[in-house]
Amino acid sequence: MPEGDTVYRSARSLDRALAGRTVTGFDLRVPRFATSDLTGDTIHNVASRGKHLLHRIGTHTLHSHLKMEGEWHLYHPGTAWKRPTYQARAIIETDEWVAVGFDLGIVELLETRDEDEAVGYLGPDLLGDDWDAAEARSRLAAEPERPSAVALLDQRNLAGIGNEYANEICFIRGILPTRPIGEIDIAAAVELSYRLLHANRDRPRRITTGNQRPGQETWVYGRKGRPCRRCGTPIRKGELGATELELRVTYWCPRCQT
Repeated sequence: MPEGDTVYRSARSLDRALAGRTVTGFDLRVPRFATSDLTGDTIHNVASRGKHLLHRIGTHTLHSHLKMEGEWHLYHPGTAWKRPTYQARAIIETDEWVAVGFDLGIVELLETRDEDEAVGYLGPDLLGDDWDAAEARSRLAAEPERPSAVALLDQRNLAGIGNEYANEICFIRGILPTRPIGEIDIAAAVELSYRLLHANRDRPRRITTGNQRPGQETWVYGRKGRPCRRCGTPIRKGELGATELELRVTYWCPRCQT
């Protein structure tokens, strides 16, 4: 699933292409909003909120979430699309660009004044202008018994962390993903989360180790059975989640993390 830095870059690219332009074509290929038409309205901006995308058009906001397979592409009119037409869920046309949202997990149109109905539950946005570290710390500390990886992934605590970041943050801080969040240095985990997402927001290849060589980007994520980069112990893999329906793959070093 795309994480906050990926969505941030997508919003920035879309905003640069679309902001200030007039909609010349509008098509939402989901039953609830199939008859919606914002043709003639001005695109004010495109912004990210955690892992959510917000196209603000006229008095409306097109809210989308990429989930596992979603992507937004930009094409010049008449250019062939790189993904099949049947995967398109949202199409916004202007005089110079066609923005296409493929396999979006969420597509909904609402009045901009009602945006909070879609994203108001989110915690402080790690890449947002209104980032509030104190509020993020408070939210994480409110349920001290929750496993650290689960608490970090909960978008109600702080918005933008996905599974890769949660695993890498736990390793760098030397904590097991299952360790209760109330037993760790929450302030340090929040500060590290902020630094990692900001370090990666401007580059397409996510790096948490500081090593840009291919195959050296992560400490534990995706490295089951391979030696820990610090101690050589084989990395382990498991599953962890708030519920059985929310299980996520977890990686850790049994020696470096306690």
